Amino acid sequence: MKTKEFWKAAAIRALRTVAQTAIATIGTAAVMSEVNWAVVGSASLLAGILSVLTSIATGLPEAEEK
Repeated sequence: MKTKEFWKAAAIRALRTVAQTAIATIGTAAVMSEVNWAVVGSASLLAGILSVLTSIATGLPEAEEK
């Protein structure tokens, strides 16, 4: 968890999670004008934080030492 490789992998995973959450949240609106951007932002931010915390708690297979 203390390596640069771990934090790089955790950041990449968190960014992917944020993007997926944003896409899913935006997709719940019938039209773009109905998108609640505050909800999209807060849900995506929370998903990113949870992703990092999960990476810390469980580790990352892509960052394990060889």
